[in-house]
Amino acid sequence: MSQPFLSTTDLAMFFADHHDGITNDLLSFATHWSPRDYSDDWLATRDAVSQLANHQINSLCIPERYKGRAVNNPVDIDARAITLARECLGYLDGLLDCAFAMQGLGSYPISMAGTEDQKMRYLPGFLSGERIGAFALTEPKAGSDVGSLKMKAKKDKNGDYLLSGQKTFISNAGVATQYIVFASTQPKKKSRGISAFIVEPGDNGIKIDPFEVMAPHPIGTITLRKTRIPATRRLGEEGDGFKIAMQTLNTFRLSVAGAALGMARRALDEATKHAMERQQFGGALFEQQQVAAMLADSATELDAARLLVYRAAYLRDMRDIFGNSAAKEVAMAKLYATEAASRIIDRCVQIHGGIGVKKGSVPERLYREVRALRIYEGASEIQKVVIARQIQKDYEFVKSLEEEG
Repeated sequence: MSQPFLSTTDLAMFFADHHDGITNDLLSFATHWSPRDYSDDWLATRDAVSQLANHQINSLCIPERYKGRAVNNPVDIDARAITLARECLGYLDGLLDCAFAMQGLGSYPISMAGTEDQKMRYLPGFLSGERIGAFALTEPKAGSDVGSLKMKAKKDKNGDYLLSGQKTFISNAGVATQYIVFASTQPKKKSRGISAFIVEPGDNGIKIDPFEVMAPHPIGTITLRKTRIPATRRLGEEGDGFKIAMQTLNTFRLSVAGAALGMARRALDEATKHAMERQQFGGALFEQQQVAAMLADSATELDAARLLVYRAAYLRDMRDIFGNSAAKEVAMAKLYATEAASRIIDRCVQIHGGIGVKKGSVPERLYREVRALRIYEGASEIQKVVIARQIQKDYEFVKSLEEEG
């Protein structure tokens, strides 16, 4: 099986010494990992989480203070580390990458906003692989517009919350050991009235309806009917939910670009191998100028994407030092890397010809797996809005300085 290219030396200006060890551990995991022949996505996900835990890859999602990987920041996770991880995992297998991403999305709100009791109850299980995470934000009528979510959390006289509503497109639905669920405790306040809760599968009034998507993994709709959640399982204060959701997504959004890099690299490797070995018209397919040009375009776009992604990851990790959230740079990286990966994988399919669309082939699998990356954790169109708004802010800032001068 092909092995991922994963390097910090060619972009050394964006990395610290501890990233070399992380890269070596990821490459070691890739060497030992082999795809399992599972027809059951739930079983495959449990196995993936277990394998990630056994090689301590899950520890990249947990702050050092709570026995996560040491990354020179005891209270937060490292954007460069999780992006490197998803670049490696995206190269190997989409479901494996999804399993890692959900461990991060399912644990980070607890690391960031949980009480010490909540952290002690849940975080060790993420490290050991006993716990499987899920992040339940999207609703049938609330996607990118988080403030319009309809799920309600009504506080009763005992101080418990009764959650009612529906969440959909929830990865790990049915297989998760707990869900981070966002519901409105004060609907009139819209986004400022959203709170976050930890919901467990054994709670009353929960119904899971799985469905299938292009790239198979556990996913479905979760319906809550007056599901009773004790106040001890609320994350943060009432009204903190929107902030918790956005901070979580802002942290992991860039890692989606990392997965895109891995998938694109795999596609380029597969396309190059096929073009060099496939004989057509008396020579290697690579000798056809149009094929060589496709590979050249793909290699160039991949390198450009890596530069954008790891620049953004560096700025994200240095945000407290530079005083910049890196929102524009993260949006640029997510936008360009996912769009470029789609083009690179499309060329890979084209170069393979009929083999490229044969079910079960690597190009066909990549073609299905990459598509969702341009949608979840901020669609490409949303990233363009973020970039444009920052351009406007930069212009207004410069203009105000000129007027003062």
